[in-house]
Amino acid sequence: MTLSLALLLLPLGAMGGFLAGLLGIGGGMFLVPALTWVFALLGMSGGDLVKVAIASSLATIMLTSLSSIRAHHSRGAIEWSIVRSVAPGLVAGALIGAQFARFIPGQWMAWFFAVFVGYSGFQMLLDKKPSPGRMLPGKAGQAGVGVGIGVLSALVGAGGGFLSVPFMVWCNVAIHRAVATSAALGFPIAVAGTVGYVVSGWGRVESLPNTVGYLHWPTILVISVCSVLFAPLGAHAAHRMNVKQLKRAFGVLLLGLAAYMALR
Repeated sequence: MTLSLALLLLPLGAMGGFLAGLLGIGGGMFLVPALTWVFALLGMSGGDLVKVAIASSLATIMLTSLSSIRAHHSRGAIEWSIVRSVAPGLVAGALIGAQFARFIPGQWMAWFFAVFVGYSGFQMLLDKKPSPGRMLPGKAGQAGVGVGIGVLSALVGAGGGFLSVPFMVWCNVAIHRAVATSAALGFPIAVAGTVGYVVSGWGRVESLPNTVGYLHWPTILVISVCSVLFAPLGAHAAHRMNVKQLKRAFGVLLLGLAAYMALR
């Protein structure tokens, strides 16, 4: 790894970690567009560019989510009953999504990212009040939702917060608890997605050295170290913000990132 690449990745890792703690999104929503830009600067092109960015983003979430989980758990904000119900579906979905990625053109995956992230951001900005009687589905229903979130998260390289937070808020889970619980849900998605991208990308990436499957390990190492340090700061900030501020921050970030990927 060159010094110039490391200097580019250090602030990205810090910002990704902070956003993971603040919004429960695992940092992937920010990192995928950022890494797409970085890999393009390195001279990488074609469909593999987006896939390597997505896979590397997922791998960094493994450590980032652990740091974020610790910070949120210390405040008693994580709904572990939801995590236990949703996690099996997340793992299955992430493994499936990573295998689908092998057959989907990189440009299509960029559009997947833009559409789903943009929709989530728009819903957050609308701040529609859920029906007072709406509750989370039963364990089977939560597992089914987990499969869908896992598939889409693996396709866009995120920890699932862009879908799990709006879903939980829609089911009358308080926004602060939804963000904290989403941080915990990011870990099983990241593990399963990372394994899946190693398998689906094995021997396929030739334009970028130091890759294992679709994963670029130098990038993962630098970003993970920084993100682990900054995730607790984001979690601390999240619990100091009111509900409207947190929703607005979440929505604006997602819309901006969706617009960037659509333009690319």
